[in-house]
Amino acid sequence: MQGYKIPVFKLSFSLLTFHDSSSTPMFTKANAEAYFNAEKMESLLFIIIGGIAIIAGLVLFFAGKTDFNKGLAIPLALVAIIQCIVGYTVYSRSDKQRMDIVYKMDMNPYELKEKEVPRMEKVMQQFKTYRYVEIFLLIAGLGLFLFLRDKESKQLFTGIGMGLAIQACLMLAADGFAEHRGNIYLKGLKSFVREMRGG
Repeated sequence: MQGYKIPVFKLSFSLLTFHDSSSTPMFTKANAEAYFNAEKMESLLFIIIGGIAIIAGLVLFFAGKTDFNKGLAIPLALVAIIQCIVGYTVYSRSDKQRMDIVYKMDMNPYELKEKEVPRMEKVMQQFKTYRYVEIFLLIAGLGLFLFLRDKESKQLFTGIGMGLAIQACLMLAADGFAEHRGNIYLKGLKSFVREMRGG
């Protein structure tokens, strides 16, 4: 049977991929739950990676014997703090959002059209902005590393460049998965609203 496919969170090499386990004629509560459960799992992974990066940054900064190591530590730790804050924020609100959306699908679907769809459209626009910023940081980081790597007196900045590039790659990957899920969820919401309005 053809129709909207439920995205189910699946642990794999990336820990963030979806696979289609079944199909249904329209967006259901199972779809909404799958989306927010996946968001919660990715945010938990984000917190773990951020924690590891903070520890690595502290070790490199205080125990590293070279300017490169100290430079590498700075963006690793600073960006990781942001990752942990963002991850915790998403993790702590995911269950409430999931229950709220599932409830509204039964009791007040009109509010999905008025609030949840606009919220997700704004989120999807934000992902585009994040992507541009992350690409800029990636290019800037690689530029610092490539142009200064042979200059002995600039090894601190070389390390900073490498750290920025690493963190930018991680953020691009994480936001890429999140944006993909968001697109599926948003399309599902819109299809659900259309069904509630009788097409």
